[in-house]
Amino acid sequence: MTFNGWIQILVYCGILALLVKPLGGYVYRVFSGDRTFLSPVLAPIERGLYRLAGTSEKEEQHWAVYATGMLLFNLAGLLVLYALQRLQGALPYNPAGMTAVDPQLAFNTAASFVTNTNWQNYGGESTMSYLVQMAGLTVQNFVSAATGIAIAIALIRGFARASGKSIGNFWVDLTRCTLYVLLPLCIVLTLAFVWLGTPQTLGPYVDATTLEGAKQTIALGPVASQVAIKMLGTNGGGFFNANAAHPFENPDAISNLIQMLSIFALGAALTNVFGRMVGSERQGWAILASMGVLFLAGVIVCYWAEAAGNPLVHALGIDGGNMEGKETRFGIALSALFAVITTAASCGAVNAMHDSFTALGGMIPLINMQLGEVIVGGVGAGFYGILMFVVLAVFVAGLMVGRTPEYLGKKIEAKEVKMAMLAILCLPLAMLIFTAIAVVLPSAVASIANGGPHGFTEVLYAYTSAAANNGSAFGGLSGNTPWYNITLGIGMLMGRFLVIIPALAIAGSLAAKKTVPASAGTFPTDGTLFVGLLVGVIIIVGGLTFFPALAVGPIVEHLAMIHGQTF
Repeated sequence: MTFNGWIQILVYCGILALLVKPLGGYVYRVFSGDRTFLSPVLAPIERGLYRLAGTSEKEEQHWAVYATGMLLFNLAGLLVLYALQRLQGALPYNPAGMTAVDPQLAFNTAASFVTNTNWQNYGGESTMSYLVQMAGLTVQNFVSAATGIAIAIALIRGFARASGKSIGNFWVDLTRCTLYVLLPLCIVLTLAFVWLGTPQTLGPYVDATTLEGAKQTIALGPVASQVAIKMLGTNGGGFFNANAAHPFENPDAISNLIQMLSIFALGAALTNVFGRMVGSERQGWAILASMGVLFLAGVIVCYWAEAAGNPLVHALGIDGGNMEGKETRFGIALSALFAVITTAASCGAVNAMHDSFTALGGMIPLINMQLGEVIVGGVGAGFYGILMFVVLAVFVAGLMVGRTPEYLGKKIEAKEVKMAMLAILCLPLAMLIFTAIAVVLPSAVASIANGGPHGFTEVLYAYTSAAANNGSAFGGLSGNTPWYNITLGIGMLMGRFLVIIPALAIAGSLAAKKTVPASAGTFPTDGTLFVGLLVGVIIIVGGLTFFPALAVGPIVEHLAMIHGQTF
């Protein structure tokens, strides 16, 4: 580890902290229906979209109606994206002549982008046409991100309202998020990336002659616009197979910083939105502090492990950190920081190959996802995910003091605790059961590139990434097979919607409750004690669930490496 590396990490954290309050204030005004500086331009478009949808900003929905609208919208998106891939060969804007995508791969990709996962069992520049990249993948990048934020806002309303029967209107929330938040920010980011050297064109691929006289085809396309929303919306799916390690997607250190800030910006800002909506910004800062503790712990361990290097390489007389699978223009510090950021959020974009990290360095991205990606998390998804742990934490606090737990004046009762546990436990269900089957099924084992604990971790990482809606991968696993395409797709759908439905049920239940005034026995949830309790609950729940799998994979691999053993 170097002083320069820590300065880069601290600069990132400082800029991010400065963005939280202004961006949170803007998002709060958008979802409160207040006038913003974009209203003169966007308000007429917003009203026109409501008329087309047959709804009104004044029409609110019961949580079950809200959930039904969300599910039907995402089902339609799944079917449209699947159809675009299957019909790709007959559609326009296909200068490279891409043929139809295989049915299993098309299902996997459709499930991936609809759930904000963006797991990619394909190389974008060699599989998807411009039309599918724009009208299919990029559109889902917008609406899947907007769906996550809408669910988070609906859950916040559950805590903020009293004796209410509704939690908002899904169509209004989706529209406002897309029009006022995602689209304007992505226009700015797209222009910035184009200025830094990222391509944005509908022209054909370019043929070039190398210095050796060989022909090389250079893939181009509408890259900058997809990079903008893939980062801001914590989607992560790259236009190119190498993702953010490709110089066309991530040209230099400035673009790298912008991308890392984009990944966390909206997720961190939602904590401030929460504080404003419940009437106490301290509540939002407490949740952000909990996220920050877990994030910094992950950065420290991952950076230390990668800077320490590989003991097996050191035994050959080669000193230094682990640069395998990393871009020299980013180095160890920014590669480790990017890996922790992208897995703390449900982004999945990578500027280095996680499969090439050391055992402990690669374990941190795995742990981030297994905790439910609540360390800032995906836009909206991370926030409603951590609120499930908040419900569990105040329940534990209530048990310790012997009274009915409360949070923000709302009694947390059996229904809310059961729904929160259902949302939390569905993730290990998808992650561990599919992993257990895959490591004994011959056709699935054949896709593993490495033997021993590292090969096991490749499989565990894949299903963890899918269920956590992250999308990053240990590159040693060949996932484009019928087994992995289908089961990973199912895992993505489980990880997305088996969390959202209980979250909305909690929102509806809490919105209907009266607010109880705070008393001398009320547990304060805006201070250091609550931050410590929340962090402890997240670690304990995650540790009890996943430690055996981690011990079989990264921990055994690390112990073997320090004793000079390979598999």
